[in-house]
Amino acid sequence: MSDIILGGSCLCGTVRYELTEAPFWAHSCHCTRCRKITGSPFAANAFVPLEALRYVEGEEHIRSYRVPKAERFTHTFCTVCGSTLPSPNPSKSRVVIPMGSLDDNPGLSPKAHIWVNSKAAWDVIADDLPQHPEALDFQPQEP
Repeated sequence: MSDIILGGSCLCGTVRYELTEAPFWAHSCHCTRCRKITGSPFAANAFVPLEALRYVEGEEHIRSYRVPKAERFTHTFCTVCGSTLPSPNPSKSRVVIPMGSLDDNPGLSPKAHIWVNSKAAWDVIADDLPQHPEALDFQPQEP
């Protein structure tokens, strides 16, 4: 699987990455942490297997911040512009892809809202997607 399916980058273009597989899932996360890193009501995140991500430029400008005691939250970002970038999660064998960092259409939109119990009081979810009070355990879909 060496064919490039999707490309992505940070705001300044210093960091560029490629995905060799299409995302198998996407959701909108309304947790406090996602609100803090995006400055918006939620983070739209897609997911690919670990082996599907490869950085092609600027990998030396990537840093990660892991929230102390967080089970699954790591913020990966460009040190030049601060843009949120893909964050590998080896324990789940997947990579969280911030959908806003994609340069190409992933052909997939969020399928659910998660952590709606901690969404901002001013955040109004205006679609009919399923809403989950906390995290959602999802698995890659078979082709």
